[in-house]
Amino acid sequence: MSTNKAKGSRFFRKLKDKYRLVILNDQTFEERASVRLSRFNVYVIAGTVFFLFTIFIFVIIAFTPIKQYIPGYGDLSVRRNLIQLRLEADSLQSRVHQQELWIINARNVLAGNDTLNLDTTGFVSQPPKYDTIKLDEVPAADMLLREEMEKEEDYALMFTPDNGKQTESLSNLKLFPPVLGLVSASFDPLNDHFGTDIVAKEKESIKTILNGTVIMADWTVETGYVIAIQHEHDLISIYKHNSVLLKKVGTFVKTGEAIAIIGNSGEQTTGPHLHFELWRNGVPVDPESYIVF
Repeated sequence: MSTNKAKGSRFFRKLKDKYRLVILNDQTFEERASVRLSRFNVYVIAGTVFFLFTIFIFVIIAFTPIKQYIPGYGDLSVRRNLIQLRLEADSLQSRVHQQELWIINARNVLAGNDTLNLDTTGFVSQPPKYDTIKLDEVPAADMLLREEMEKEEDYALMFTPDNGKQTESLSNLKLFPPVLGLVSASFDPLNDHFGTDIVAKEKESIKTILNGTVIMADWTVETGYVIAIQHEHDLISIYKHNSVLLKKVGTFVKTGEAIAIIGNSGEQTTGPHLHFELWRNGVPVDPESYIVF
């Protein structure tokens, strides 16, 4: 134990021993410069220089392009460019495939053969199988929704039509808006669009504009679930693309009563909305002229 303590004391004394570094002229032996050092000073200076050098190397690697030359170090810009190139390659592949299908269809037309059934994106689609549609079977969820809508009829807003007078002008009738929403397509008979398209919230209930009797409640391929109501003054209102019909043919409905649920049924639709038509004496009229949606 005493031997170890003696060795330790000698080591610390050597750290404090002073040494002189002298620079002499080789010819005249004249002293040019001298520095007094100890082992402790040399260790401190060497450690400081090593620490500063390490920080310098770290800064160069972290904040300069030199880091790209380190094996295994990823470059975010390279990865981003690779992802962008992959997306562009997929887009080009899809475009080439669409053009090939178009050329095949063009050849079939010229040769008098059957053409491929292409969808709106240009790819082959399977033709709709209408024979698999079961109109007589109503899902349990639809039945539950119908019951909820029928309960809401107790709180439907009602209007009394002009004290029972037979008014000739539609502007004098109080027409209830079938649904409140955004008009996406207006009345345009020149382009065979005889109604107004209104976009509303999902599962929104559609209400009748006036007292009347249901004369149609059916499903068609083009317009899906459709319901039509005969009103007084030779007025007929038609509601298309519904998801659920709440009334049957022959049912008398009151103004503001729920008759259907907004939907996206039928082939002639691009999203959930109501196609509403208003006919007077067999002539279509613009619904926006008499109803504020």
